[in-house]
Amino acid sequence: MKNLSASPHPLLLLFLTILTLRCLKDASAACHADDEAALLGFKSAITADPSGLLASWKSGTDCCSWAGVTCLVNNRVTALSLSGQPEKPNSFLSGTISPSLAKLTFLDGLYLQNLRHLSGPFPGLLFQLPNLKFVYIENNRLSGRIPETIGNLTRLGALSLFGNRFTGPIPSSISQLTQLTQLNLGKNLLTGSIPNGLKNLKNLTLLGLDQNQLSGPIPEIFGGSFSDLRILRLSHNKFSGKIPNSISTLAPKLAFLELDHNLLSGKIPDFLGKFKALDTLFLSHNSLSGTVPKSFSNLTKIFNLDLSHNNLSDPFPVMNVKGIESLDLSYNNFHLGTIPKWVTSSPIIFSLKLAKCGIKMRFEDWKPSETYFYDFIDLSENEISGSPIGLLNKTDYLVGFWASGNGLRFNLESLRIVKTLEYLDLSKNLVFGKVPKAVSGLKSLNLSYNHLCGAIPPTKFPDSAFLGNDCLCGPPLPPCKV
Repeated sequence: MKNLSASPHPLLLLFLTILTLRCLKDASAACHADDEAALLGFKSAITADPSGLLASWKSGTDCCSWAGVTCLVNNRVTALSLSGQPEKPNSFLSGTISPSLAKLTFLDGLYLQNLRHLSGPFPGLLFQLPNLKFVYIENNRLSGRIPETIGNLTRLGALSLFGNRFTGPIPSSISQLTQLTQLNLGKNLLTGSIPNGLKNLKNLTLLGLDQNQLSGPIPEIFGGSFSDLRILRLSHNKFSGKIPNSISTLAPKLAFLELDHNLLSGKIPDFLGKFKALDTLFLSHNSLSGTVPKSFSNLTKIFNLDLSHNNLSDPFPVMNVKGIESLDLSYNNFHLGTIPKWVTSSPIIFSLKLAKCGIKMRFEDWKPSETYFYDFIDLSENEISGSPIGLLNKTDYLVGFWASGNGLRFNLESLRIVKTLEYLDLSKNLVFGKVPKAVSGLKSLNLSYNHLCGAIPPTKFPDSAFLGNDCLCGPPLPPCKV
């Protein structure tokens, strides 16, 4: 008789071992119960999720495998990253940010970006997360004031509340967040002045306060404080006074300086010519006067330069840039005569705007080295004659062409209207011929005060787009005579 207590078969032992290990692995892989509860609590506060961003968040499944969830330390949730896609209308979340997220005690990164319809006040739960280092709550609808207690989040390495509806002043306590490398409070409704204490944030590489309602002078806080700053965005506010001298200390590394759409006055400081790493300089829509410093010829790496809508005057310096991408000098007091050679020779330019810049030339005499990349050309209110057809018909991706108030003379029917074209303004010229059917697909059109004739093809444009021509007829103008 066989001994029933004998050792089991080796294959059975192997099977039991594998099964046990798999069970142990599955048990260890499952996220912590507190983390699952926290995330489900967040989901319960979401009232609409039309694109299914949280579709994988189901009770009883491993939350470490849910969309947007990252688990690292002992399968605890360390990051939550949910992002909508702006180009997809249904890619959003409606609701509030549940305080249940405070249970995610191992969380070091919270990224709620482009969700568009998340509302409520500044999330107080952030103060209960001991390991939190990165906060990006961008392009949502959070509102109210940024609390003064924000200064308690001293572990933060990055804070972005860009694109919300926060009001009130920038809390002075934000100067206590000395570990920050990025601070972005842009595109809100913030008022008041820039706190002087920001000079304590010596590790910043990005400071964004643009698109608010901030006012007063830009304080002299930059002297020696921001040796690593690469991006400074203060545009679209109500800042007044002169460009502060302390900005000169940012010269070694600053790549993006955006001060446009403010109330700044005085001259463009000569020290900006020392910013050898500068990629983008936006100073447009201010009240800056005087001449552009000759030192601008040293900006050899500049790609994007916008000085438009100021009171700047001649002469404009010759730039030694190898390839400009976008240039806007419109609506100053310049008399350039011709389009500068350093612009014409750029192989990568996509946007050229020189409206009312005192240009006197035949269009055919402008022969840029590259036309393929041109998206935008604005030469309005100059003294340009001839025909742009030779150049425009070689652009495959043109989006906008503005040439109002010149002396251009050509047959409109010979213009190739590419699929990408959205804006066309040829008003107040000498253009003749008929209106081509292809203009009906444009977003904006102005052909007024030319010498056009014939029936207008069906379009959505008002009569102001066609007034003042020789013999145009048909809607929206009076009907054609039979």
